[in-house]
Formats: sequence, structure tokens, C-alpha cells
Amino acid sequence: MTIFFQVVLPVVLVFLAGFVLQKFMRLEIKSLSTVVLYIMLPCLVFETFYQAEFNNEYIMMLVFSILLLFSILLINKVVAKVAKLDTSVESGMILSTAFMNAGNYGAPIVLFAFGEAGFVYSVSFMVLQQIVMNFFGVYYAAKGAAGVRMAISTVLKMPPTYAVIIALIIKFSPITIPENLMSSVSLVGDATIPTVMILLGMQLANITVKNLDWVKISYAATLRLAASPLIAWGLTVLLPMSDLMANVLIISAAMPSAATTTMYAVQFDSKPDLVSSITLITTIISVVTIPVALNILT
Repeated sequence: MTIFFQVVLPVVLVFLAGFVLQKFMRLEIKSLSTVVLYIMLPCLVFETFYQAEFNNEYIMMLVFSILLLFSILLINKVVAKVAKLDTSVESGMILSTAFMNAGNYGAPIVLFAFGEAGFVYSVSFMVLQQIVMNFFGVYYAAKGAAGVRMAISTVLKMPPTYAVIIALIIKFSPITIPENLMSSVSLVGDATIPTVMILLGMQLANITVKNLDWVKISYAATLRLAASPLIAWGLTVLLPMSDLMANVLIISAAMPSAATTTMYAVQFDSKPDLVSSITLITTIISVVTIPVALNILT
């Protein structure tokens, strides 16, 4: 219970503030999400990658992400074949289980649980997951109809992608960023996490749940909240990395379904009601499962 009150409850309360605000005020979320995507998140990503000390652990993080993704994809493919699910349902299940909310949920949890050192890993993993989700998420949401071109186009439209590229170019060049300019970047970047936490609460308030398919929801919740961190733990045992990074990746893998997947499901008609239901239910259940995972790790 101590971990719940010290780590999870502060995060949940911020989500709840956004949820209640949206229920009563019905604000336009797109404007806030645009500010986060085009200004705040790039500043946080730039600062993180500019100041990061790169080593083999970041290669291991990339390998970890790829192996975790394909492990979950394989499980879904097997289940879909055995259960004889149609393509749209299979795509909806992949969207709900393969992509976790490592950003506006996972990052603040890691910050409270593991401090600034863990938070650096979390932001790096968040950027990597965003690229993976924009590529594979679009591909599976469109059931292959959109093709690789749209997936690549989506990745290239994401400002954080360019923030990473610019940060790395400057970091490994003789260019020095003036301290006052870096202070401005840090000021905006520091405001990103609380803002995206409120934004997630607002997004959850807009999810409409109807005709719950508890069989599929139970399967997705089990895979997302239980199997995923177990697979992550196995990968961290096999791959050489520090204990801190391993713990951050395991907790990140234990996060509920990413809210962004609902948008993809709606856009490409990949069972949006099912995906929305799984996103909401896994987020609610995670209030219990995340403290359990943190207790095991710490």
C-alpha cells in the first residue's frame, strides 16, 4: 500500500483531475494535444537526448523493444488463428495489446518510483515506442491497406522524431547551445509530463464504452498487464543492461493500452469500440497491477 500512496496515487489524482474537468467542461482536446505534440514533447525529448550519455544500453533498449513487440504480435497471431478471428478483430487486439502507454502514464510512474535517473530511460523508451507505434500501429490499424508508405509518412510527421535527430546532430558536433536557450527548452520540457497526464485523463473521459465483449477484454487485459511485463522480465534477463534500466523497461511494459491506439482504430475502423473498451478497462485495472509490479521489483 505504501507504493500505491507514494507512486501511483499522485499520478492517478492528476489523471482524475483531467477526467473530471473534461466531464464537466467538455473542452477541445485537439488544441491541447497539438501544443503538447509540437512544442512541449519535442523540448522534453530534445533535452533528454542532448544530455544523455549513450552506451550499449540504448542498443539493448532498441533490441528489447523489437523483441517485446514481436513476442506480443506472435501471441496475437496464434490466438487469432486458433479462435478464427477476422482481420479487423485481430488488428484491434494487436492495437490494444502491443502498444503500451509508456508516455503520459509510464513516464510519471517511473519518475515517482525511480527518480530522475530512471526517468531518462523512460523518456528514451517513450520516444522509441512512439516511433514503433506510429509505424506498426498505423499498419495494423489499416489492416495493411494503408501500407508502409503511410506508416513512414506518419512517423515523419511526428515532431519528436525531428527533436531526436536535431539533438543527436548537435550533441555529436562542435555546436554549443547557449545556456539561456537551453533554460527555455528545459522550462517547457519540465511542464510536459504533468500536461500529458491531464491530457490522458481528458482522453479517457471522452471514451464511450458500450457492448463490452468481456472475453476479448479479459484476454487483452491479461496480455497487456500480466504477460507483457513477464515477457519484458525475461528479455531483461537475457539482454545485458543495468538493474535500473531493466526495472524501468519492465514497468513500462506493464502499462495499460496506449490511448493513441483508439484514434487509429477509429480512423481505420479496426473495432474502435473494442479498442476503446480495452484502453479504459486496462487503465482502471492498472491502478492495482502497477503497485504489485513495483512491489515485486523493489
